[in-house]
Order: sequence, then C-alpha cells, then structure tokens
Amino acid sequence: MFKNSEIFESAPIPRAVAKLALPTMLTMLVNVLYNMVDTYFIGRTGDPNQVAAVSIATPVFLFLMAAGNIFGVGGSAYISRSLGERKYERVKSIASFCCYAGIFVGLVIGTIFIIFNKQILTACGASKNTIDFATDYLRWISFGAPFVVLSFAFSNIVRGEGSSKTSMFGQMLGMVVNMILDPIMILGMKMGVSGAAIATIIGNICTCTFYLVYILSSKRTALSISPAEFRMNQGIFSNVFAIGTPASLNNVLMSFSSILMNKFLANYGDIPIASMGIAMKANMFVVFMQLGLAVGVLPLIGYNYGAKNYKRMTAIIRFSAIANLCIGTTLTILYFWLTAPIVKLFIDNQETVSYGIQMVRALQFSMPVLGILFILSNAFQAMGKSIPSMVLSISRQGFVFFPTLILMNKFIGLNGIIYSQPIADIISVFIAIAMFFAIKKSFSQAG
Repeated sequence: MFKNSEIFESAPIPRAVAKLALPTMLTMLVNVLYNMVDTYFIGRTGDPNQVAAVSIATPVFLFLMAAGNIFGVGGSAYISRSLGERKYERVKSIASFCCYAGIFVGLVIGTIFIIFNKQILTACGASKNTIDFATDYLRWISFGAPFVVLSFAFSNIVRGEGSSKTSMFGQMLGMVVNMILDPIMILGMKMGVSGAAIATIIGNICTCTFYLVYILSSKRTALSISPAEFRMNQGIFSNVFAIGTPASLNNVLMSFSSILMNKFLANYGDIPIASMGIAMKANMFVVFMQLGLAVGVLPLIGYNYGAKNYKRMTAIIRFSAIANLCIGTTLTILYFWLTAPIVKLFIDNQETVSYGIQMVRALQFSMPVLGILFILSNAFQAMGKSIPSMVLSISRQGFVFFPTLILMNKFIGLNGIIYSQPIADIISVFIAIAMFFAIKKSFSQAG
C-alpha cells in the first residue's frame, strides 16, 4: 500500500489539508523572508539603482521558475493521479523524465541568457543607471540555471507523492543558506547585486543536493532518478507538458507582465520601478501564504481524482477555498495597518518609501479573494484539466492584465498602472469560479 494512503483517502479533510499544506505554507513563509532579506540587504547599499536592477532582472529569473514548473507542477500532478490509480512504476518514470529533461532545459535557457544578456535586460526596461547592475545579476543566475530549474521541479515532485515535509526541508535548506550568504556577499564582500545572485545559486545547489540524496537513499519514496527508468512515451511527455505548460505559462506571463509594467513605470523614472519592486516583495507574504495552501493540497486533489473519489475531492476544494478566503482577509487588514513600517524595512529613501506605501495598499484590494483563484487553478492542474488551467494562466497575467494595464495607464496615468494588477486579479477570480462550476457538473454526475 502507498505510504500516505490514509492521509489521501480517509483522514478528516481539515487534518489531511493541514498535513500536506502547512509544510508548504511554512516553506512559502521562509521564501517570503528570504526575498525580503535579499531586497533588504541590497537596499542597505543605499542605492535605489541596485534595487531597481534586481526588479528588472527578476522577470527574467521567472523564466527559470517557469521551466521548473513545467516539470514540477506537471510531474507532481501526474504523479499524484498515478498514485491514486496505483500505477507505481509509471511514477518512477515520471520522476526520472522530469529530472533529466529539467537539467537539459536549464542548460539551454542559461546559455541563451549568457549570450543575449544585455539585449534581454534592455528590453525589460533597464536604463543607463541600472543596466550594469542588472547584467551582473543575471550573468551569475545564468551560470546556475540548471540548478534553479531542478530545485523548483523536485520541490513539487517530492510534494506530489505526499512528502510535504521533505519538500519543505529541501527548499528551506537552500533559502537559509541564501539568507546567511546575503549579508556576507552583498555588504561584507561589497559585491552588491552580484553577491545576491551568487548566494541564490549556492542555495539552489544545496536544495538540489538534498533532493537527490533523498531520492537515492530513501526506501520510502516512490520516486526515481535512474536513467533506466527514463521514459518519454506511455503518455509521460504529453501528460507532464499538458499541465506543466499552463503552470509554466503563468510564470512566463508574470515575467512579461512585470516587464511591461516596468516599461510603463520607466516613463515616470527609476524610483517608481524600485518602489514597485519593493511593493511586490512585501506583498509576497500575503500571496505566498494563500499559494502555499493551494500548492499543498494539489496532490490531495489529484489523488482523489485519480481514485474517482469525487465527493471527497470536491469537499477538499471547498474547505481549502474557505480557508484561503479567511487567510487573505486577515492578512489584508494587517497589511493596511502596518504598510509604512513594512516598506521602510527595505530602504530609507523617502521618495521610494512614499510610492511603495501607495503600491502595497493598492495590491491589497484583491488579496482577500485571490486565494480562491489559486485553489481552483491548482485543482484544475491536479485533475489534468489542461484547457481550464491554460485559460486561468493567460487571464490573470495575460489577456485580462495586459489590456487593463494599457488602458488604465492611458486614461489614469501612474495610478492606473498601480491599480491594474488588483483589478485583473478580481476579474480572474470570477472567471475561475465560473469554470469550476461548469467542470463540477461532469464529475458530479460521474461520482
């Protein structure tokens, strides 16, 4: 019997959700802390141009996350469904495929970033004040690209078999190493943004090493990275990419949306770019707590869908959505109360702080309901519903956000740019709810 079968099949839903989601949420919390620490120490240089440079390079970094999510989210969803179907040999082949395909894709993307470094960053909105800093940051990230892709992939794949704590330990190891190295390299060694990038790569190397040791040495895992288990046929390639691509596309569109926003903000100077970068970093706590719960329950939803236990699956989705609504509302109230101290943690520049306060509060307007979107999006991925998953991926950061940003910038100016994301979020939540009820009819009839 599968080692986590009791949690997946019969445990009370609140306990099952807590068992799988709390480690993921804790990981997200540490991830937020890491991102804040990273920006904090760059901000301690007192140079807004370095903060802006990292904000400009971050969308490019998201392409590596996107590649990791192809194999991580796609692999995790297919693994959880395969476990529900009792297809254990297929699980080994999925994991092996995701490992070696992820390494290959990371090498390709890293090479492209190295060759076209400055051209890419100029297209992202880098100015003469930020281009050199952004170039230094991205160059080091490019060298470690395969480790970044693999760490994102395996954090999800390990979670896909229900090993949320192991996934958490691997991710936290890399982030803690990163946080320790940040002040040493950024300030102590006076490496600035280059030090931040090197610390990030070393952290990802530590994460990859942890997961590889776990898979190779643990007798309890259903996963494998043996080349002998590598398969692209038997539906492995198609199923991984069918769900991984929408998840990846979400990261790609996040990257493009950040690039587009930076382009519009650049018309108002480098300070608004730096402020929005800080606002996005500060807002990560609210977003990642809700996203952590949604990602954590993906294997639970996928397993019960594979086992055709639609009643339990629907109850899990309902409970998780309500929990995220409560989390989002509570944190939004807290952020409105503590906006100024939060922004001032990152930088002392008064103009940057002033813009940052306005931007953080604007982003909070969609936060109470955004978690519902995350739950439903991950539910579609867990069920293998590639088209609804694709639609959601291209709505929040794509066909809803882009026209909203363009129109609001044209008619309202800077304030329009600032409020474009929360408006796109709210519209996307309604789209997700409508699609879920349409899909629910099919498995309600089957179950």
